[in-house]
Amino acid sequence: MHIKEDVLKALRMVSHPEKGSDIVTLGMVGDISVSAEGITIVLVPEKSNDPFLTSIKSNCVRAVKEVLGPDAVITSIEVKPRIVVEKMAAPKRDVLPGVKNIIAVSSGKGGVGKSTVAVNLAVAMARKGYAVGLLDADIFGPSVPKMFDAESYRPDVRKESGTDLIIPMTKYGVRILSIGFFVKGTDAVIWRGPMASSFLKQLITQGDWGELDYLIFDLPPGTSDIHLTLVQEVPVTGAIVVTTPQEVALADARKGIAMFRSESINVPVLGLVENMSYFVAPELPGRRYYIFGKEGGSRLAAETGTELLGQIPIVESICVGGDSGTPAALNDTETGLAFMTLAESVVRHVEKRNAEMEPTTKVQMK
Repeated sequence: MHIKEDVLKALRMVSHPEKGSDIVTLGMVGDISVSAEGITIVLVPEKSNDPFLTSIKSNCVRAVKEVLGPDAVITSIEVKPRIVVEKMAAPKRDVLPGVKNIIAVSSGKGGVGKSTVAVNLAVAMARKGYAVGLLDADIFGPSVPKMFDAESYRPDVRKESGTDLIIPMTKYGVRILSIGFFVKGTDAVIWRGPMASSFLKQLITQGDWGELDYLIFDLPPGTSDIHLTLVQEVPVTGAIVVTTPQEVALADARKGIAMFRSESINVPVLGLVENMSYFVAPELPGRRYYIFGKEGGSRLAAETGTELLGQIPIVESICVGGDSGTPAALNDTETGLAFMTLAESVVRHVEKRNAEMEPTTKVQMK
């Protein structure tokens, strides 16, 4: 049947990120069946704890639709591993029970584009088919509403078992909550630390987040009560630290990495994102200008034993998109593709972290 042949052709476009070959050549495709309901694919990985299975399944769906057309129906992708490895226990949570992974996006200092990275990472993940939420935890300087053109949005509330649940806004496939939805954009938030922490707890525990693959927290710059509140309230899967290549930003990024890795917090650092990495003039597309220095993120990653997850260039469209509420990750431009590549890298490192490490536990502060 031609459909089977076309599906097999599509699956040859799907590579295993670690093994460097396509899944057909690796013998990971066990069976393909076609019925009136749609297409069923059976994957046969070597081990059941292959950390890349989730992204491989997602890439299989995308590849089949590219070859057969967007209307192609994949009824299921079954996984029948050759060796079954006992899974680690899932993290126990008394909040956010439907959230699989919690990612903290942080920066050592302000002005490095942390919120821009958090917003575009969330949009890129949603474009890849993941269920994504974004909680703007930058209590004193919320910029997420502006970046989604949602400054006038006010969340609805619904009751469940006597509890008021705050319904996140959904835009570009991302569920979003921010303090900016509750105050005027021109008003300053003048709160002491306990008030800010209390409000963050409310957004976490009363947010109607539902089932999510990833919930991304856009944290304030530096190290503060908000960071401590987050790690005390929920088990954070991993942290991402955003920096620019210049030394003054790298020095503060080191402190951010040290905070998450400290014995009292012990949250895995997934890696660094180097923002404003380089500039490319439109009239000279082949030449890069390193305005803030070159390879600073790579050096810091090597020095701290972490990963460089991505390098995002300085492009006018990122600023324009942020100001207009249309994030750069929505478009298949060079910049949009940089954020899509970053999303792939983050997903890969989260899956590897979950396969190789024990689940993170909430911090018990004395």
